[in-house]
Amino acid sequence: MAKIQKIKGVADLFPEESAKYAFMEKTAREVFSAYGYGELRIPILEKTELFCRSIGEETDVVQKEMYTFPDRKGRSLTMRPEATAGVVRAYVENKIYQPGKVTKLYTYGPMFRYERPQAGRMRQFHQLDAEIFGASEPQADAEVLLMLATFLSKIGLEKLSFELNSLGCPECRPLYRKALDDFFNSINKEELCEDCQRRVNSNPLRVLDCKNKKCAELTKDAPSIPDHLCGDCRDHFDAVIALIDEAGLVYTLNPRLVRGLDYYQRTAFEVTSGDIGSQTAVAGGGRYDGLVESLGGPKKVPGIGFACGMERLAMLLGDNFEEKLDFYVALVDQRAAGDALIFAEKLRKSGLKGEAAFVATSMKSQLRQANKLEVKKCFIFGTDEVENGTVTVKDMIEGGQESLPRNEYFK
Repeated sequence: MAKIQKIKGVADLFPEESAKYAFMEKTAREVFSAYGYGELRIPILEKTELFCRSIGEETDVVQKEMYTFPDRKGRSLTMRPEATAGVVRAYVENKIYQPGKVTKLYTYGPMFRYERPQAGRMRQFHQLDAEIFGASEPQADAEVLLMLATFLSKIGLEKLSFELNSLGCPECRPLYRKALDDFFNSINKEELCEDCQRRVNSNPLRVLDCKNKKCAELTKDAPSIPDHLCGDCRDHFDAVIALIDEAGLVYTLNPRLVRGLDYYQRTAFEVTSGDIGSQTAVAGGGRYDGLVESLGGPKKVPGIGFACGMERLAMLLGDNFEEKLDFYVALVDQRAAGDALIFAEKLRKSGLKGEAAFVATSMKSQLRQANKLEVKKCFIFGTDEVENGTVTVKDMIEGGQESLPRNEYFK
C-alpha cells in the first residue's frame, strides 16, 4: 500500500526537537507564574465569527490564512490562527471580570494559518501567549514587556531587538487615519504591491508594515503615528518608556511598527532576531483595550498581552536540549534479560534515568550503545553475572569497573 505522508506545512517533532518546546514551556510556566499568571487551556476550534470580529474582516489572517470549514450541522468553524481571541472569549464567556480585578493568564499550543511554508513559518505552528485584563495603567505595559524580556533571557536568548510604538486610541486614530488617507491620495497607489493596493482602503496602517521594498520606498514620507497621538496616549506611552528605561530594557522606537491585527491600540511591540533569515519576528504584542467589549464583554475592560513564535525561538536555541540519561543496562547473555529489566527498574525508582537492552548482543556493541547515549554508568549482565548473581558496573566517564552483588548496589 502507498505510504501516507504528512500534510504540507506541518512537522513531526522527534525528541531532539520536541525537547526544545518542552524546555520553553517549562521555562514559561516558571517565569509567568512568578509574575502572578495562571495557565488557561483553550480549544483549538472556535466559531469563525470570533476571529472575524476580533482580528478584523480585512486582515490578511481572516482574508487569506484561516482554516475554516462547516461542521456537520453547517456551522462555520475555524482552527485558531492565534490565541488572544480565544483567551478573551473564555474570559468573557465565563464572566471572569469584576470591577477593579486584574486577571493574568497564559496559554500555549498549536495555531494554524494557511501560508507558504518556510523556515520558522509553518501552517501548524506553536505559540506561547500571555494576557492581562483589567489594568489600563502604563505599569501593566511595562510589566508585560519586562516579563517577556525575562522569559527570553531565561531560555538563553540575548541577541534580540525590542521595537516599540504607540498606535493611538479611538480618540486620536481617526485624525491619523485622515492624514494617512491624504498621503496615499498624493502618491501613485498603483505602484504599491497587490496586497497594499487592497489595504490602502481597508486597513491603511498595514501598508506601513509591508516588507516589499517598493512599498517601503513609496511610503517613506508617510505621516508618523507618534506625531498624531492625543495627550492621553502620549502621556501613557511616555510613562511606559520611563518605566522600562528605569528597568534597563534596551529597545528601539519604531514609528512604522504596526500589528497585523485590528484590535491593537496604544502600546505595540515586536521582538526580532537577525539570526533566522527573513522571518525576523520571534514575539510581539500590544494593548487591546476595546477587544473585550467587541466580543460581548463589559465596556472599558482593558487588556494587553504578547505571543512568542516557538518555531522561530527553537531555531535560535541550538541543539543541546535532549535530556541526558544516567545509565544503560547492557545485556550480553539473554538468560539475564529479566534480571536486567528489574535492575533497571530499581535504578529508576532510585531517581535515575536510563535504558535497558532487551536483546543480548556483543559486549562491544553494548558499550558502543552506552557511549552513544553518553551515560555516566553502564551496568553489564553477562554470563558471569548470570551464574554469580552479580552486576558489573562500568564507569563510562572515568573508565574503571567493578563487580558487585546486585542488592549491594542499592545499599
